[in-house]
Amino acid sequence: MNVPRELRYTPTHEWVRIRGNIATVGITDYAQQQLSDITYVELPDKGDEVSASDEVAVVESVKAASDVYAPLSGTIVEVNTRVLEEPELINTDPYGEGWLFKIQFTDRDELEDLLDADAYEEQLPQEEEE
Repeated sequence: MNVPRELRYTPTHEWVRIRGNIATVGITDYAQQQLSDITYVELPDKGDEVSASDEVAVVESVKAASDVYAPLSGTIVEVNTRVLEEPELINTDPYGEGWLFKIQFTDRDELEDLLDADAYEEQLPQEEEE
């Protein structure tokens, strides 16, 4: 399972890439594997004001629907419209082309609530050793 070291994570399986005061957000490799084939994505609107832990997007697959939560408070400044037409990008490239939205965040202190890669991996269910 891929858990890039440079990203931050939430316990609800969102990843966060910080550049200045912009956070790019998507769902983790673990999350997309659990959902399997993603068939539909609902994204927030550009300009939406969100608070950390708000439900802001939905990802649906052949198995289930899953809410996506805002990892930080702020304003949605961009959404990835490509995943609306090609939701499978979330399966094939969750940390790249499959990103969901960008937040211009307002409270740097909230960054302290995000997990680093090690802490995120520790909270995942342990895979069976082969």
